[in-house]
Amino acid sequence: MNAPALRVLIVEDEPKLAQLLVDYLVRDGFVCESLGDGSQAIDRMRAFDPAIVLLDLMLPGKDGLTICRELRTFSTVPVIMLTARVDEIDRLLGLELGADDYLCKPYSPREVVARVRALLRRTRQWSTAETASSDVLTLDRERFEARIGHRTVALTQVEFRLLAKLHERPGHVLSRAQLLDAAYVDHRVVSDRTVDSHIKNLRRKLADAAPDFDPISSVYGVGYRYEN
Repeated sequence: MNAPALRVLIVEDEPKLAQLLVDYLVRDGFVCESLGDGSQAIDRMRAFDPAIVLLDLMLPGKDGLTICRELRTFSTVPVIMLTARVDEIDRLLGLELGADDYLCKPYSPREVVARVRALLRRTRQWSTAETASSDVLTLDRERFEARIGHRTVALTQVEFRLLAKLHERPGHVLSRAQLLDAAYVDHRVVSDRTVDSHIKNLRRKLADAAPDFDPISSVYGVGYRYEN
C-alpha cells in the first residue's frame, strides 16, 4: 500500500506564481493548497496540517515573519521562506523566527521542488534516530521535540539539530563549521553569524523553559560547548 501524499501549503499572494508552484509540486506527487491572504494562514495551517509550508515574506493581512513567529508557538513544521528581499538582516530575522530555508525571487519552480524534497528528506533522516536523554534534557528526534523535565521547548528543526549535535558530545567544543554541517546537511553556504543567531535563539528558548538551565556556553574564537 502506497504512503499518502505529503501536503504542502503555499502562502503566496501572486496568483500566477502560486499556481505555478502548485502545478510543479502536484506533478511531483504532493497534495497542495495555496492561499494569498496572510491573515488566514495560521488557521489554515492548523486545519490543513501540512508536511511543509512555503511562506512568502510580503503578504496582505499579515506578513510572513509574523506568521512564522506565531506558527512556532505550536508547530515545528518545516518552513521555506519565499522573498524578494535579500538583505542579510531580513534573512537572519527570518531564521531567528523559525524559518528553515530561504528562496529568493526570482527562482526556478524546479528548484523549489528540489528544496522541498531536500528539507523533507532531512526531516525523515532525523526521525529515524532514537530518543536521546540526560538528567535534565530529553530530545525526541522523531518529533523534533526537546523537553526539560515536563516542559516542552518549541524548537525549529535547525535549532533542534544544533542542540542535538551539541548534546551528543557534552564537554566538547564544536566549531561553527561542525554545527553548520549538522544544521544544514545539504552543505549550503551560510555565514557564521547564522549559527550565532540560531544559538542565541536556542539559549533564549531553553532559558524561558527553565531559567536555571543554561547548558550551552560559547568558547571565544572557537565555537560552542554543551555541559550536562
